[in-house]
Amino acid sequence: MHLRRLIVIVYLALFLGVAVTSGVFFRQARQEYQALREQERKVRQRLAEAEQRLKEQERILERLRTDPAYVERVIRQRLGYAKPDEYIFRLRE
Repeated sequence: MHLRRLIVIVYLALFLGVAVTSGVFFRQARQEYQALREQERKVRQRLAEAEQRLKEQERILERLRTDPAYVERVIRQRLGYAKPDEYIFRLRE
């Protein structure tokens, strides 16, 4: 009778040990999964922002290729160019 009880206790202890170990591994795997999901969400957000910037830059590039008035305005604003009889006043803030 003692031998049978001892065998049952050993199997029960073994089962509990496996169950606890499996639970710990499952918890760690779940935490890693959540961290990877958060990382994926951030990367997707950065990708969407980069795609938006790319579309804006493509739109600007297309206007530079096709719209002479836009090209003139950009040159005047960014490079400070003026027509021959114009004066440019630069005020310091």
